[in-house]
Amino acid sequence: MKTFKAKHFFLAVLVAAFSFSLSVRAQQAYRVLSPDGLTYLDVKVTDGRLTYSAGYRNLFKAKKKGAVPDTLDVPVVLESPLGLYTNVVDFSKDLTFVQEERPEGDTFKQSYRLRQGKQSEINSEERGLILMLTNPEAKKCGVVMMVGFRVFNNNIAYAYRLMQGGETSAIVVTGEASGFRLPTDATAFICPQSKPMIGWMRSKPSYEEGYIWDEPITTRSNYGEGWTFPCLFREGDSWLLISETGVSSNYCGSHLSDATPDGLFTIAFPMEGENNGFGSTGAQMGLASCKNSPYDAMTQWTPYRTLTFGPSLKPIVETTITWDVVNQLYEPSIDYKGSRNTWSWILWQDPSINYDDQVKYIDLAASLGWEGCLIDGGWYEHIGREGMEKLFAYCKQKGIRPWVWYNSNGGWNNAPQDARQCMHNSIVRKQEMKWLRDGGVAGIKVDFFGGDKQETMRLYEGILSDANDYGIQVIFHGCTLPRGWEKMYPNYCSSEAVLASENLYFSQGFCDMEARHACLHPFVRNAVASMEYGGTVLQKRLHREPGKGNTRRTSDVFELATAIAFQSSGQNFALTPRNLTEQPQFEIDFMKQVPTTWDETRFIDGYPGKYIVMARRHADRWYMIAMNAEKEAKTLTLEPGVLNGFAAENTVLLTDGADGQTPQEEPLKLDKKGYVTVTLQPQCAAVIYVK
Repeated sequence: MKTFKAKHFFLAVLVAAFSFSLSVRAQQAYRVLSPDGLTYLDVKVTDGRLTYSAGYRNLFKAKKKGAVPDTLDVPVVLESPLGLYTNVVDFSKDLTFVQEERPEGDTFKQSYRLRQGKQSEINSEERGLILMLTNPEAKKCGVVMMVGFRVFNNNIAYAYRLMQGGETSAIVVTGEASGFRLPTDATAFICPQSKPMIGWMRSKPSYEEGYIWDEPITTRSNYGEGWTFPCLFREGDSWLLISETGVSSNYCGSHLSDATPDGLFTIAFPMEGENNGFGSTGAQMGLASCKNSPYDAMTQWTPYRTLTFGPSLKPIVETTITWDVVNQLYEPSIDYKGSRNTWSWILWQDPSINYDDQVKYIDLAASLGWEGCLIDGGWYEHIGREGMEKLFAYCKQKGIRPWVWYNSNGGWNNAPQDARQCMHNSIVRKQEMKWLRDGGVAGIKVDFFGGDKQETMRLYEGILSDANDYGIQVIFHGCTLPRGWEKMYPNYCSSEAVLASENLYFSQGFCDMEARHACLHPFVRNAVASMEYGGTVLQKRLHREPGKGNTRRTSDVFELATAIAFQSSGQNFALTPRNLTEQPQFEIDFMKQVPTTWDETRFIDGYPGKYIVMARRHADRWYMIAMNAEKEAKTLTLEPGVLNGFAAENTVLLTDGADGQTPQEEPLKLDKKGYVTVTLQPQCAAVIYVK
């Protein structure tokens, strides 16, 4: 089989399509199978409507020796619509095929490295199909719609591209017919989209609503605006994760509508009021010319709609489809590294953003052997630039690289925190980036975006691109879901886009639900992108002063396990100086060596919101965790030996003791079959790692 770089997949099947004719092909239906033959995609045109369906195939032993095994299709996505609505042509109706390109029987391979994801060395295989379609309106203006499908084992991605064949060379996509019809008995683990310009200081939508858990898919969303990506569904033994990837400045972000009574979700574009009402809700696109070179054909595709599914949750947790179908957009200016950061604001709050307290947290980072310290909002007023430059110098003396918080605002929210008016356009950004680079700053955390319009996506991309010019990494907060950005933008680090750890400080109810959320995110939010949660709280009371604040319900070892469960190459942990003397030394030892970048991720067992057993590998070291969010104790039998390269020597087991309240470390002891049995009390966990 041939081996191609990522971008060469569509190139190979497009070369023959540049001299297309408008003669309609007779064939009206297609099936594409994944390389292992167990994932299927069916596409057809019926009465001028383009539709698709997808699922997986169960294999059954052949009845006769030497015969081909029997297969049974298990549908996951039922017949669903495809197409685009534009200001020139409605590509959802009256469609006919123009041409199709599909190298029969050929499997395309790609290999790439992902510095800051769930897996570092990724080897993927795919088969695909590109269809070119027209209709009477399109023929008049010479525009042709292409739909590209890419079929991987347990994953499918599709995107659109509009090609110029006449005078029309620019178009506005006003919406999509793209849909996902699910069986009506399916249930959902999904997060509602909020109304625009609501919430604290008019800073929403920011992907920070509460999930529904295993509820019927026809449940109406809280605000009537549908559901944010990613979306997880269960129907019987089948699981499905729907999301999108490849969103850049060339398109808007989208979400799912509420489902119709017959189970159809459709792609929904941003709301008019997002970004303070500024910018279009659609996507402005230039059409690709058929006369361009084949490499030009790789541009101007819409974002990919992605589906990950199978008879278990393993494909969901381990999927890399988010990055398999996108390309790096620029070269990194330096060799970016992962970073473990101390962070005063999460428990000491606004009053801690002063020079003396930041010195304490820089010292804490140095004591832990960590790479960085995040200086949060309020520095501009309470520390000032001269004070910050002194802190930068102190960081350098201690071997720490600081991170600095910014308000994104240029005119779309009322959030009062400074520094404002520093990130909203390229001129001021570059001045700020130079100052940060000269101070040895490793990265920035930019907050309060509130929208998915193309205009806002241009801001995200502009911040990332300018920061890369100065060797600075970027974390986004109060923001949209990152969609393939770990690969597209090499200095991108992480995004919040979730109800994160700050809510532990503000709400006892959130503390009560912490374990449940922690056992949900690896299956949904963190399955498709890095998640800047800011966890691992080791204080039992969430306040600067002892005996005050909300009460943490989870055990210490549960909190340690979240450092593995939540993936982000830049982790802002919630440890405080008190932890160095109040926690058992083995907990501090664990946090001193815990990594933030991973070479491999393995799902072992679990159910969203109830419990999870998973493992991640950094270099030659495995970290296995088991977390229990249920109300009853749970006994689990773990088999560390299933992890390729796992070694029992020098490996320890961390548990919370039989009572769930006595954290302890002991050498890992496996039985004769290589198993270890642990009983986890509610909101407790176990961690296995090489010390």
